[in-house]
Amino acid sequence: MTSSFLWPLLAVSLTATGAPLPEAFSPAPCETGIFRQDQTDFVALTQGGKGYSYTFSDGTVGNTQDAGALLACGKDAVLVRGKERWPKVALAESDTRFASDGVMLAGRLMEAPGAGKDTPLVVYAHGSEGSGWIGRARDPYQMVARDVSVFVYDKRGTGLSEGEYTQNFPRLADDLVAASREARRLAQGRYGRFGLMGVSQGGWIAPLAQARAKADFLGIGYGLAVDIAEQDAAQVAKELRDRGYGDDVLAKARTVTDITARLVKSGYKDGLDDLSGVQQRFGKEPWFALVKGGYTGVFLAMPVEDLRKHGIPQFDKLGVDWSQDPVQALRQVAVPQLWALAEDDRQAPPAVTVERLAALRSQGQSISIYLFPQADHGMRSYDQAADGTRKPTTITPGYYDLMADWAKGRVEGPYGRASRK
Repeated sequence: MTSSFLWPLLAVSLTATGAPLPEAFSPAPCETGIFRQDQTDFVALTQGGKGYSYTFSDGTVGNTQDAGALLACGKDAVLVRGKERWPKVALAESDTRFASDGVMLAGRLMEAPGAGKDTPLVVYAHGSEGSGWIGRARDPYQMVARDVSVFVYDKRGTGLSEGEYTQNFPRLADDLVAASREARRLAQGRYGRFGLMGVSQGGWIAPLAQARAKADFLGIGYGLAVDIAEQDAAQVAKELRDRGYGDDVLAKARTVTDITARLVKSGYKDGLDDLSGVQQRFGKEPWFALVKGGYTGVFLAMPVEDLRKHGIPQFDKLGVDWSQDPVQALRQVAVPQLWALAEDDRQAPPAVTVERLAALRSQGQSISIYLFPQADHGMRSYDQAADGTRKPTTITPGYYDLMADWAKGRVEGPYGRASRK
């Protein structure tokens, strides 16, 4: 969606400051792309929920409709901070459609000028979001601006792709393999190293696809080496600990998450009476209403009889395969892996993941682990209020540089304040 109705207003607001527009800058509707000041500094524009989202190379983020937005859109350029004209980079973009298990998916190959036989090529495994990635996700543009070619596609049931949205990891891994074949076909003769990048939920999916996709390496951002039920339990524990609760409440919460884990893994057959019991036992305690997790909060808010009769339709239709063991999948990966984790991640607490990855490394696997301090899920820095709520700010400095250098096969660092584990 373009924002053609905005540019006359932008032009008025800029000239109203009394500062003349830079020579050759002409206000125009926003469009996705990379806009570069020099070899180091650039900004990427992607479609956002409102206006267009921007992400600078240093991690600064915003939206063109924000009050005090740092840039305005122009013809083949953007105006940064009201004074600097940054021209648009002429990317090579190839749109395509490809089949996976009878479903047609939409994809796009993105290459920076000069891409050739030594340029790395990566395909992204998405997070759990229900929106498409083509033209909307910031990560692909950040990689391309750092001279890494990217194939991005809309997951089944999202964006321009057909099919039904799912969180069935084996099926999503099949789609990633199909996307990898299409990426190699489109970029034939113009790439060297080929790898998979997985973010969030994609950290479970990329290892399942690596061998069949013939990837030379994996790069995982804020993913997990624990299963879905373990993630839920860790998330609940962190939620409560961050609210100031101690070991006594955390022990009660662990009793609850053990029950909800049995419920999801048994198709709501094992644990219903126990769930009713903890609802009666803990339901009036202050911490109980604060529990969210990945799914436990939904169970706690439901009458057991409703769950017994109807299940949870919004979960059931996702096709989750609860038998998936991420550690077993990682044991099958024979190529180098990079894991970039957010130390303060409330959605994907990293402590157990770091322990398990270190154990796999001690058994001979090639695994590099970087932990970014004061970073939450999505590698977002944040401001935290007295009540524990967080306001996301920038993308953590160094994260995108690390991922791009890993794709190029030359990790040198330092990368922001990240520590290597």
